[in-house]
Amino acid sequence: MPNIKQNYSLKSHNTFNIAAKTKYFVECNSIEELQQAVKQSETGFGPRLIVGSGSNILFKDDYNGLIIHPNIKGKKLLKETHSSIQIKVSCGENWDDFVEYCVENSYGGLENLSWIPGKVGAVPIQNIGAYGVEAKDCIIEVEALNITSGEIKTFTKDECEFGYRNSIFKNEYRSKYIILAVTFELSKNPSLTTNYGAIQKHLNNYPKKNIKTVRKIIINIRKEKLPDPNEIGNAGSFFKNPIVNRVKFENIYDNFPAMPYYELSQDTVKIPAGWMIEKCGWKGKRIGNAGVYNKQALILVNYGNATGQEIYDLSQQIKADVKKQFGITLEEEVNII
Repeated sequence: MPNIKQNYSLKSHNTFNIAAKTKYFVECNSIEELQQAVKQSETGFGPRLIVGSGSNILFKDDYNGLIIHPNIKGKKLLKETHSSIQIKVSCGENWDDFVEYCVENSYGGLENLSWIPGKVGAVPIQNIGAYGVEAKDCIIEVEALNITSGEIKTFTKDECEFGYRNSIFKNEYRSKYIILAVTFELSKNPSLTTNYGAIQKHLNNYPKKNIKTVRKIIINIRKEKLPDPNEIGNAGSFFKNPIVNRVKFENIYDNFPAMPYYELSQDTVKIPAGWMIEKCGWKGKRIGNAGVYNKQALILVNYGNATGQEIYDLSQQIKADVKKQFGITLEEEVNII
């Protein structure tokens, strides 16, 4: 049985660097340890929460229960053809390390998701996405542990019910399954996705146009506008980019013709939340130790000693202003605990 620690600091387990504590904490380095921890946690430890790297969590206060930290490592090649390869990756692997591994081996599909913090286990829950690519584009299976029964189930891509920053693990199966591993299918003859943001413009400056170049460009772009959590506490994009119907979009666009947007279909349009937050005057604004990053208004930051409550209060003020000016209620991408 893995060792359960008490009154454990979570500062190194959340990228906001919030100095919260949990009543109980256990790290599991194998599926067997995870099954044992789940079984033991059924009595006397209060509520349970699964935390990987904490790159998408805001702790408003101390956690009065047990935090389980799966730290299972490893990756395995399952199937290979002349055009593709399938790789099963354990939940505790660092996400960007895995993306780098794929790019270095010329396995294409995930390069646009470079330099996103977190563990592989969080990827299908959030269906992470960036620069025109979502994780679901390459996921074929997700292996997960049923917290109630202790049984392991393999979910097909369709069973995961992936949506925009969403999945069945975030809704119906929230707190019911722990992700153990994810199987990706990657291309050995990759085509590049470069029509989002400034990728194509940067790509024109490179003689070689391949997935290594795309990864390099995306890392450079992200470093220009995103703070390093090791230097400034943050969880990346705090809010989702809202998707609205055509009528709603046209009403807003009539009043703000300079507004950027991305057409998803005939009926739906995505509007950048960061642009709206900036128009409301929040970009670079600071209240005590909490603030909005000065290079990207979508990111809330901890300048040193902010509490989770202070970050949360700031987010609610921003939501209220965006609602008042644009008639849109922003939805948090970060999980509020």
